[in-house]
Amino acid sequence: MSASTSRPTVPAWLEVPADANDLAAGVWPASARRTADGALELAGVSAAALQASFGTPLYVLDEDEVRVRARRVRAAFCAAAARHGADARVYYAGKAFLSTEVVRWVAEEGLAVDVCSAGELAVALAGGAEPARLGFHGNNKRPAELRRAVEIGIGSIVVDSLDEISRLAEITAGAAVPQRVLIRVNTGIHAETHDFLATAHEDQKFGFSPDAARVAAARIREVPGLALIGLHCHIGSQIFGSSGFAASAARLVELHAELLSGGDLPVLNLGGGFGIAYTRVDTPAVIEELADRIVDAVADACAAHGIPVPALAVEPGRTIVGPAGVTLYEVGTVKPVELGDGLVRTYVSVDGGMSDNARPALYGAQYSARIVSRASSVAPALARVVGSHCESGDIVVEAEYLPGDVAPGDLLAVPATGAYCFSLSSNYNYAPRPAVVAVRDGRARVIVRGETVDDLLARDAGVTSPTKGEA
Repeated sequence: MSASTSRPTVPAWLEVPADANDLAAGVWPASARRTADGALELAGVSAAALQASFGTPLYVLDEDEVRVRARRVRAAFCAAAARHGADARVYYAGKAFLSTEVVRWVAEEGLAVDVCSAGELAVALAGGAEPARLGFHGNNKRPAELRRAVEIGIGSIVVDSLDEISRLAEITAGAAVPQRVLIRVNTGIHAETHDFLATAHEDQKFGFSPDAARVAAARIREVPGLALIGLHCHIGSQIFGSSGFAASAARLVELHAELLSGGDLPVLNLGGGFGIAYTRVDTPAVIEELADRIVDAVADACAAHGIPVPALAVEPGRTIVGPAGVTLYEVGTVKPVELGDGLVRTYVSVDGGMSDNARPALYGAQYSARIVSRASSVAPALARVVGSHCESGDIVVEAEYLPGDVAPGDLLAVPATGAYCFSLSSNYNYAPRPAVVAVRDGRARVIVRGETVDDLLARDAGVTSPTKGEA
């Protein structure tokens, strides 16, 4: 594939904005606004004040945005399920962003939490999550992780392989209360998303084919320490429409109906993957409409098989926390580059990059950006926001129109960074990971401490100190 095909100079969807200062609705947190002097304010806290207090790069999370979205998703699915005489449980997908504070927020809004590692489990517990309201995912859960989950009385474990069933059989032998498990099923529905984000097609690491799921169900039902409570599926991430969810639900219900002959299956977990707007042209589904369509598809499939609608579960993460996040950077180098045919692209280098947002490098994710320390009346110019790392693919925002007078020292913000930016962050080029600051009602507080170079050196066994290295 040629460079011109894989990375067009100007993406077809990108339009020159009438105002390069505007904040596109749905992309930024609802609290985002420009003050009289043109600076950005989030939940009543100015971006300049955040930079002055905490530095850049900086992850900023609007607490009320997270809470409102959590509440809205829960209400939507509970109402949709209630119309069909069923219950619904919403799990917050912790892999999107997890900290003890966020666990508290979503738990207070009535959500359960799903985790997929020992570390995530520890954070959820430290945040006060009830073990019975936790779900545990993962394609390669190690025996120690499974043992810990069983010991604390975790609500459910989503089984992903026959090896895992064997591990759980050994761990739960002689248990007074059977461990509740679900079987992850690949329904064969290929989500309309990037291949790395599609998780229900056959040739990938997660779950069982329907035939293999039948074998897994029989195996689980032979283990005294396990209780099979249902099926689980997940077709992918950043999905806008409902057709894939509906088709997957129909196939899952077909298997569910068949397996009922061997015993009760009270739960059907449809996963998550609901998309959000990263740019002004993105049009994610309204969550209430999406919930209605998905649950209606389950109800129709159940009716066709003559069975009641089971209790339903979903696992949104990005749609709850993604739009609540904004990352702040300081502009360093500004470099106009002539592309030919009279076209110039301005490369705007910032003090972060792929170490705090790996998504563009991983799968070409698109983002928006704005200068937020001031407003500008200068005409928009084609720009690419890049990071400070030693990689040509270190791109933060591939294509955007920023004011033509963007300059070193400007404060730049990238919205919709609440999901998978902090989670995927790294120390590439020995960059300390940024702090996470929550804003609410005009106040800001650190919820995850940022790293320092001293923190990085503290892990290096070759660094000597008065006590380091002593036996």
